[in-house]
Amino acid sequence: MAKKEAPEEMSYETALSKLEDIVEHLERGDVPLDESLKKFSEGIRLSRFLSDKLKKAEEEIKKLVEQENGTMGTELLDVAGGD
Repeated sequence: MAKKEAPEEMSYETALSKLEDIVEHLERGDVPLDESLKKFSEGIRLSRFLSDKLKKAEEEIKKLVEQENGTMGTELLDVAGGD
């Protein structure tokens, strides 16, 4: 049996992909109960890891954004790139 990679050792993108795979697998409904519980548990761990990574990224962005008067502040980022 292959050793499972801990979420902390994964990139954000890899962890998100694994979580999406777990959700799809569980949504099919053809998984035995024991396997479903293991998958659900793994999904929870991945979800917490992803949430923590996003919080840390948000904190880092807040630190990097500086208002005109030199004080630290936050501003909304236009991720859509629209006009």
